[in-house]
Amino acid sequence: MALISYAQAAVLALQHEMSADARVVVLGEDVGRGGIFGQYQGLQQQFGAERVIDTPISEAAILGAGVGMALAGLRPVVEMRVVDFALCGMDELVNQAAKNRFMFGGQGRVPMVVRMPIGIWDASAAQHSQSLESWFAHLPGVVVVCPATPQDNYSMLRAALASGDPVVYMEHKTLWGELGAVDTDVEVALGHARTVRAGSQLTLVSWSKQVQVCAAACEALAAEGISVELIDLRSIWPWDRAAVLASCARTGHLLVVHEAVQAAGFGAEIAATAAEATGCKVRRLGAPRIPVGYAPVLEAQSRVGVQAVADAVRAMLK
Repeated sequence: MALISYAQAAVLALQHEMSADARVVVLGEDVGRGGIFGQYQGLQQQFGAERVIDTPISEAAILGAGVGMALAGLRPVVEMRVVDFALCGMDELVNQAAKNRFMFGGQGRVPMVVRMPIGIWDASAAQHSQSLESWFAHLPGVVVVCPATPQDNYSMLRAALASGDPVVYMEHKTLWGELGAVDTDVEVALGHARTVRAGSQLTLVSWSKQVQVCAAACEALAAEGISVELIDLRSIWPWDRAAVLASCARTGHLLVVHEAVQAAGFGAEIAATAAEATGCKVRRLGAPRIPVGYAPVLEAQSRVGVQAVADAVRAMLK
């Protein structure tokens, strides 16, 4: 096992897959110089400009090229820099990649991984700080992944490339420098959650960077004698209903926490499913429905912090 960063874990995963399969290619803006977060560092030097392809600044062209490559037999990794920019190429993903397998009776497959970093990017304001995973969970035909750790960024990127379907791969913009142990032999199946810590009184479900916030809240609550089971969902679609519902049935309480805007967030789907299946008490906690501000005091209004999570747990258990 090696102690490496979240970004380095992605590079390691791509090195492995590109070495094993010549069909795996990368395309996007600035990928040749390693990407703006270092998530492609050294790959063009190792595999050449024919497989790590710098593109014009046109998200529609990048995604469209990726769809065409996938249909022609390649396995492209398409870099969108941040999810906010990917909106310029939505037609290619929503109307082409997601629907091709269904509309053509399985004759066409789009084994493409689209990397769309999500989340509040410190002091980067409203057009660079969105978490839009619920948009893509609503889209039939795509897989949606939100890895929270270096290990998962390694293992789940490899699983995404092997899935054979279009994967919306959503890394958090401020996790790139996070360090963690990575075992290159560990495989993670898409759609399987991770139990971060066991507990008996309440089930806490989250994903991406917000898992760290929830883990800190669990530590504070444990000091008060409150036992919380924390589940990192990891895959937004498919999501691990079995793991979440089994936990809710035991604890009788569910709190879903995400950085995305609470209104119509994916937490609502989890809460409704759990309430229908187990009758547990449910609550959601997400950001207010406001654009992320640039000034620190405004940006803070969009963050769901440790204190807010802990207070929500206490309120549910009263």
